[in-house]
Amino acid sequence: MKTKTIVFDLDDTLINEIEYLESAFATIATMTDPTNQNLFDEMIYWYQNKENVFENLIKIYPEITIESLKNIYRNHYPKFNSNTENRQLLLEIKAKGHKLGLITDGFSITQRNKIKALNIENLFDLIIISEEFGTEKPNENNFKVFHQFQTDDYYYIGDNTKKDFITPNKLGWTTICLLDNGKNIHKQNFNSDLVYLPKISILSLYDLKKHI
Repeated sequence: MKTKTIVFDLDDTLINEIEYLESAFATIATMTDPTNQNLFDEMIYWYQNKENVFENLIKIYPEITIESLKNIYRNHYPKFNSNTENRQLLLEIKAKGHKLGLITDGFSITQRNKIKALNIENLFDLIIISEEFGTEKPNENNFKVFHQFQTDDYYYIGDNTKKDFITPNKLGWTTICLLDNGKNIHKQNFNSDLVYLPKISILSLYDLKKHI
């Protein structure tokens, strides 16, 4: 069996980013006003209606600041509803002897907390976080660093049609898009130039078994 390097995106791939937002909003609501049991629901309502949630909060609670809300959002340790299934898939891939990687853009503390909360940190042979690495996707360096594994094949699994697939396509990787389940924060556009589009699209991460 050929050894493969299989690299994943994080947000809206291994976890829905909306789950992190909801976790952060719950923490902010509790810290801002623990007596208001409806504050979290109000924040979600504002978000769904494309209102500025933080601006609305400081109008009601003038003693707090936008910066303090951003700090809570970025630094809190998230509580996710479910993570068992995707972790099991990673374990199965790793058990076959393949190399596992992760590429994600964002703040180090934010992305590291997500990875730890999912209990998947120890499963990856290499994790690339943009703030730590110095460049963001689609910079070639964020992908080419995985060539150190010198495996027969390289795969990248992501969701963002603007920046996830153009570089691994250029590098000759097999690109796989996890289709939006209706919860993605960034909507997918499949009317883009072919260089931006994945070679394969899947409905579930477990569909990877058919392709790797």
